[in-house]
Amino acid sequence: MSEHIVKSYDAEFSELDRMTAEMGGLAEALMRDAIDALERRDPKLAEQAVASDKTIDQLEREVQERAIYMIAKRQPMANDLRHIMTLLKIAGDLERIGDLAKNIAKRALAISGESHPKPLLSGLRHLADQAQREVKDVLDALGTRDADKAVLVWRGDADLDALYNSVFRELLTYMMEDPRKIGLCTHLLFGAKNLERIGDHATNIAENVYFLVTGKTMAEDRPKGDDTSSVVINDPRA
Repeated sequence: MSEHIVKSYDAEFSELDRMTAEMGGLAEALMRDAIDALERRDPKLAEQAVASDKTIDQLEREVQERAIYMIAKRQPMANDLRHIMTLLKIAGDLERIGDLAKNIAKRALAISGESHPKPLLSGLRHLADQAQREVKDVLDALGTRDADKAVLVWRGDADLDALYNSVFRELLTYMMEDPRKIGLCTHLLFGAKNLERIGDHATNIAENVYFLVTGKTMAEDRPKGDDTSSVVINDPRA
């Protein structure tokens, strides 16, 4: 971003960047706590994760208010307007990542009293690690304005979808083999779907980072490897 004659204008952009980065950091922390709570059956950590989503929601509102203020006061054009509008979109995706992570924490609360064998969670753990990696990498790309790194995250979402397909089938197999696990596995299925959706929002952010840096949209079709669409899963906690 080129410097402006009015230094306070630069300061406003810097604050908008800072607030968005703070949202990203909070979303990452919420994801980590929610997944750990699910894996360790820790209701206190799950409750903490659910409560922390309110901070992300409040920050999104502040980003929106600041963006509206800047548009009204500065009447930005070209790169400046692109900067503001792109960060608004990114803030929206970060808010949704927070919501989806909160939903995972709610699932952790629902099954905190149940025992589940480690093999049941191994695939989900791999899926969670991949989703967390995507979010971290795309936030790094945003912070450094690295369009190439954003493209790598964008292309890597197909790997997350492939992992989700694997976990989906694994959990369905458990349910068919042991009907006593149907309740537990249903909660884990919703958790897995939340992780897959987090990957989609990370991909949205990657597209917006690319646009922010280059002023162009990605020419390729979005990679998509989720083949479970024939089975509808609507999370009532979403």
